[in-house]
Amino acid sequence: MPPNIVDVPFQQDPEKVYNEAELGKPAASQPAVAGSQDNYILIIIQSTLNLLAHVCIGATAGVNLLFALRNGLPLGATPLHVLLCVLGYQLLMAEAILSLSPHNGWSSRLKFVDKRRAHWILQLLGSGLALAGCFIKILDKNIHWDTLHGQFALVSMVFTTVSLVNGLTSLYAYELSKFRLSPNLSKLTHIIFGIVGFAAASISLCYGYDKAQFRSWASDNFTTAMISFAGALTFIIIINPFITFFNKSRGLFKNN
Repeated sequence: MPPNIVDVPFQQDPEKVYNEAELGKPAASQPAVAGSQDNYILIIIQSTLNLLAHVCIGATAGVNLLFALRNGLPLGATPLHVLLCVLGYQLLMAEAILSLSPHNGWSSRLKFVDKRRAHWILQLLGSGLALAGCFIKILDKNIHWDTLHGQFALVSMVFTTVSLVNGLTSLYAYELSKFRLSPNLSKLTHIIFGIVGFAAASISLCYGYDKAQFRSWASDNFTTAMISFAGALTFIIIINPFITFFNKSRGLFKNN
């Protein structure tokens, strides 16, 4: 078990809570009606957004897989670059970020310690695939970062690498606090580095869709749809990290 992680029990079954309320359990154990209704609506919205995010992940990964394999095997440098980067960023890293959300379907019932494990394993695998895909294209080209697609890819590479290193300080935040280093500070930087890295990768993907090679294969209307999917996916993915960043920042300033 990684350090500074406390193994917590499973979350209480919401259906059980609802049934107990219907059976007339003590009112002290029941939330206020108005607050419950507001929370219920918020949960529905967040769960719907999470479902939409997975639809966008599936569409993005599936379409790019078909595009990369359109000429069959073996894959050239460009198709391999597309395949590795999309699987790394838009599939594994997106799922790594969603794994920490309380409304994510496959991880919502996991213990907190297992959520953390799933997060850093998916993040490590996704970052490795994405960076490998980037370096394959770098070796294949003589001129680098002369387009917006390449420039945003460079930003994503830098922040992904920094986020990986910073993730270790976040993982060992409790131990570092003994040296008067704020645990929240390392977590805040990890969150913001991850947000910038993922957002830059998505912008780079949209500029990749705009290239003639993809447009001629997919058509203009379908290309516009894929750019919309990438934008919606990015927006939904970074909502929860932004909320976490805001809450931790407010707590950090209050403590100071």
